[in-house]
Amino acid sequence: MKIQSTQGERHVLTITVDNEPGILAKITGLFTARGYNIDSLTVADISDDHAVSRITIATHGPPEVIDQIEAQLERLVPVHKVTDLTAAGPHVERELALVKVAGTGDKRVEALRIADVFRANVVDTTTESFVFELTGAPDKIDSFIALMRDIGLQSVGRSGVVGMMRGNHNA
Repeated sequence: MKIQSTQGERHVLTITVDNEPGILAKITGLFTARGYNIDSLTVADISDDHAVSRITIATHGPPEVIDQIEAQLERLVPVHKVTDLTAAGPHVERELALVKVAGTGDKRVEALRIADVFRANVVDTTTESFVFELTGAPDKIDSFIALMRDIGLQSVGRSGVVGMMRGNHNA
């Protein structure tokens, strides 16, 4: 089986599930079985009693494939709710990244200047490198990383997308 390239529209799905062993494997297995890639995946416990988790998946695909994945996710027993934030309307997406950049002299000054423009925080520094913490939309983080490549990008760690509907919606 070949994993499909990122064709089609980008969609962010949120899935509320029982917090039980194997649920993440079942959900990612639906994507694997259809040959579609998961661009980003985050999971977090969202209940006081640790019984419910929220999974956020960013993926690409034609609308009919996304609809099929949603329908099959909803049929899984431990799944409470599936929401396609992209199709549901206005929503907020954020991601966290840690970006290590090496540089001295002018490159160091330029890295700090760009970090200031992007509102990135310095969370670690040595005489030869910085680790920046940056939160925002995935395209903002992509832009920051692209600019840092020319300065001395060494390493990137990204949390994956989390999303939520705007306004008085429960998704």
